[in-house]
Amino acid sequence: MELTTPRLLLREFKEEDWHFTHLYEADEEVMRYQTSAVRTSQESLEYIQRCLEEAREEPRTLFDLAIVLHSTNMLIGRVGMKVDYDAEEAVLWYILNQTYWNKGYVTEAAAAMLHYGFEELHLHRIWADCDPRNVGSYRVMEKLGMRREAHFKENIFIKGEWCDSYNYAILDWEWQQRSKA
Repeated sequence: MELTTPRLLLREFKEEDWHFTHLYEADEEVMRYQTSAVRTSQESLEYIQRCLEEAREEPRTLFDLAIVLHSTNMLIGRVGMKVDYDAEEAVLWYILNQTYWNKGYVTEAAAAMLHYGFEELHLHRIWADCDPRNVGSYRVMEKLGMRREAHFKENIFIKGEWCDSYNYAILDWEWQQRSKA
């Protein structure tokens, strides 16, 4: 599977990509709001291997893609969705090497995933969540036209502390209206 945008190629991971994913997965600032801790190189490799296994499942429910710059062919992050076909919805996520933060790459990659989810998979709803302290993440969601549906107080215990969550979502008809505008 490949999706292209003006600046990015979103593609399936290859086992050797762990070298590049480890660059951001070993960065404490990048992993600060992730549910997993900073990863070792072995853990980065194992994550890629699990992605490759899940990508072969039928029907496919996990779409976890490498974000690669067209200009340099550099892998700079990941974007993905976990689909629940019965509910006609998916959860969206993204993570990016901090060298490439604030350049619009995550918004561009996530928009391509939303398009795929609504246009190809015919989903009704796509949602995402983040820690309210992760301003960059919820700003991406807002740029995508997602609306904040909830602010859950201390609903998840991560890395030794109770954390709040913002939940955002967008419906298929909202995506269609936004795409036409």
